[in-house]
Amino acid sequence: MKRKLFLALTLATFVTACTASNINQQDASKVNLTVSVASSVQDAMKAVKPIYQQENPNIDIVYNFGSSGSLQQQIEQGAPTDIFISAAPKQMNALEQKDLLLTETRKNLLENNVVLVTPKDSQESVTFESLPTANLDKIALGDPDSVPAGQYGKEVLTSLKSYDKLTPKLVYGKDVRQVLFYVETGNVDAGIVYSTDAKISDKVTVTDTAPKGSHSPIVYPVAVIKESKNSEEAKKFVDFLLEEKAQAVFENYGFTKPEN
Repeated sequence: MKRKLFLALTLATFVTACTASNINQQDASKVNLTVSVASSVQDAMKAVKPIYQQENPNIDIVYNFGSSGSLQQQIEQGAPTDIFISAAPKQMNALEQKDLLLTETRKNLLENNVVLVTPKDSQESVTFESLPTANLDKIALGDPDSVPAGQYGKEVLTSLKSYDKLTPKLVYGKDVRQVLFYVETGNVDAGIVYSTDAKISDKVTVTDTAPKGSHSPIVYPVAVIKESKNSEEAKKFVDFLLEEKAQAVFENYGFTKPEN
C-alpha cells in the first residue's frame, strides 16, 4: 500500500513538474510588442490586433495611445517601445535625427484628411472660409505644438488668413480625440479633426473639408525603435500593417494608403 502511495505521489510530482515546465516554456516564447500609436489611429489599430494575434499567437500587442508629440517625448526619454506610429512626419523626423529609429523600417503607413465638425444638433452651417464671421464662441483645435491634427488645422486657418483672427476663440486639446469629445459634448461650437475621427462619431456633423493645398499632406509614418528588444518581431508586425489584410481594416476606418 505504501509503495503504491509512493508511486502515485511520485507520478503526481512528475506531472506537475512537466506541466510547470511547459507553462514556463510557453511564457518564455511569448513576445510582448509595445506599439506607441497616435490617438487618431487607435480604433483601427484595435481592430487590427486580433487579426494579427490569431495568426501569431506567440505575439502579444500592447498599445500605448497618445498625441504624437507626447509619444515622441516618451521614446526620447527611454520609455520601452518597439514600434512608433506618428500622425505626422515631424515627430518621426525628430526621432530619426536623434538616431532612435531603425531607419530602414520607416514607411509611410496611412493618409488622412482634415474636416470641420459641429455638434449633431447644431444649426450652424459653417465652412473653413466662414469661420471668422460665423456665430461661434469656441472652436476646438489640437495643440499645434504637439498634436499633428492641430498642426494641420493651424496650416489650414493660416492659409485662409484667419488663424490670428480666430485665436481668441480657440480651445486647445491635448490630442485629436479630446477635440472630438469637446464637440460631441457641446462644450465648443466647432472643432477641427481628421475625417476618420468624424466617421466613428454619431454625435457630430461634418460641415466642410479643408481646401486642397491648404495644409501639408497628412501622412502617418511607422518605424521600429532602435532600442527595441524584439526588433525582428517588430519588423514582421510593421510588414503586416502594410499588407492588404491590415490595409482593408484601415480603409474601413476612412484611411487611405500612401505611395511609399
